[in-house]
Amino acid sequence: MTTAVSRVGAVAAPARRVGKLHREGLAAYLFLSPALLFFCVFLILPFLFAIVLAFSDWGGFDLSTLKWAGFSNFGDVLSFDGTFVKPILVNTLLFAFGSVFLATFGSVLVAYCIDRLSFQGFWRVLYFLPVVATVVAIGNVWKMMYQPAGLINAVLNKLGVNSVGFLSDSSYALPSVTVVHAWASIGGAVLILTAGLKAIPEMYYEAAEVDGANSWHMFWSITLPLLRPALLFVLITQFIGGLQSFALIIVMTGDGGPVNATNVAAFEMYQRAFKFGAWGTASAMAMVLFVIILAITLLQLWIARRRGEETS
Repeated sequence: MTTAVSRVGAVAAPARRVGKLHREGLAAYLFLSPALLFFCVFLILPFLFAIVLAFSDWGGFDLSTLKWAGFSNFGDVLSFDGTFVKPILVNTLLFAFGSVFLATFGSVLVAYCIDRLSFQGFWRVLYFLPVVATVVAIGNVWKMMYQPAGLINAVLNKLGVNSVGFLSDSSYALPSVTVVHAWASIGGAVLILTAGLKAIPEMYYEAAEVDGANSWHMFWSITLPLLRPALLFVLITQFIGGLQSFALIIVMTGDGGPVNATNVAAFEMYQRAFKFGAWGTASAMAMVLFVIILAITLLQLWIARRRGEETS
């Protein structure tokens, strides 16, 4: 009798564990359901609708006017006779690469310096202020500074340099806006990189100091390799932000000028969809930009993984 009871208990125990795991899984999905519902409604459905629009002609508002257009929108967008590949796509990549380089270099330098200063909280707040400020405020302040009678030209004139048309000259307009975008992005990157620097054990620096390493050797051989995960996150997020940015360009240049010098893909999409009602063309541009962002992000991850394998 005792043996039979113990056998029943042994069979029932796994069943209870399976039932408990089932209930825990169900509870987890219930807690996740608001976030999943938000993700589906505001991200997945618009993305699928954009794919449909990329292969259609649609003027907006009335879905009954939506017509299948095949790959014609992509043909128009990727044609070398149009303006999307050049200058718009070229401007987008120059803007993204330039802002990522400046923001990453600047944030590493600032984070490294802050990590060695007193009152680190104060300096982090100071550099984070541009992130809190609105794009409109930042754009207007820098727009005034870039004016012929603005602060920057006044300084150049004091140094004996003629005034520069930072936003009116097509040769300087895109670099001028890129610098502002990079400056405004440094604050968030500094916070992430500072946290990465704090996670590096101090004993590595102490051991390197005993071996006679100078500050540059310690930075190059200890800080940069161990900061790689934080740097990778900063690089990916900065690059995606650079490719999708257009609000600052609207504030500072108005129409992507002069002569399309600051016109980027996201701004052109906005113009095509909301100003000209060409939702199909705008969606095709969005798909092209999505593929470019995905390809560059995967390339960054692949390079980081290879470097990790080589150094491990």
